[in-house]
Amino acid sequence: MQNLLPEELVKLAERVIDANRKAGKRVAVAESCTGGLVAAALTEIAGSSDVFDSGFNTYSNTAKQNMLNVGDDMLETFGAVSIAVAWDMARGALEKSGCDVAVAITGVAGPGGGTEKKPVGTVVFAKAEKGKSVDDVVADRHNFGADKSRADIRFQAALVALELLLPDTSE
Repeated sequence: MQNLLPEELVKLAERVIDANRKAGKRVAVAESCTGGLVAAALTEIAGSSDVFDSGFNTYSNTAKQNMLNVGDDMLETFGAVSIAVAWDMARGALEKSGCDVAVAITGVAGPGGGTEKKPVGTVVFAKAEKGKSVDDVVADRHNFGADKSRADIRFQAALVALELLLPDTSE
């Protein structure tokens, strides 16, 4: 069977679906720079509908505000590519979907759009989980490198997001 997406992405998505199915968890994603790539990877897996609920493709700031209730103040103060906005996106996806887990991705895939503080290759991730305190926020900023292609940055970002969707086995 041939997949639409790279094998590495599909294999990890399959692990995410299987692990969350076993844990009885439903997942959602809020994507910006990956443009739906994580949702596409998850839906590449037959039977994923019993785990994957929804994907919010919020490429623009307006979409982040309208679909996920990301605050104007967050965007103005920190910018779209920030831990604060990624966390707001994840929290919004969790609330809107009613899922157990939501992961958000926002970044600069290039080749343009980078700044000195947020160069091309900067991608920020956040994970929100139902029933967990704001103090338990999982958020991280990666710099995949300005020397990488847009496709490679988006691919690497999708892999990181999928890893974040794997349930914590220590729970």
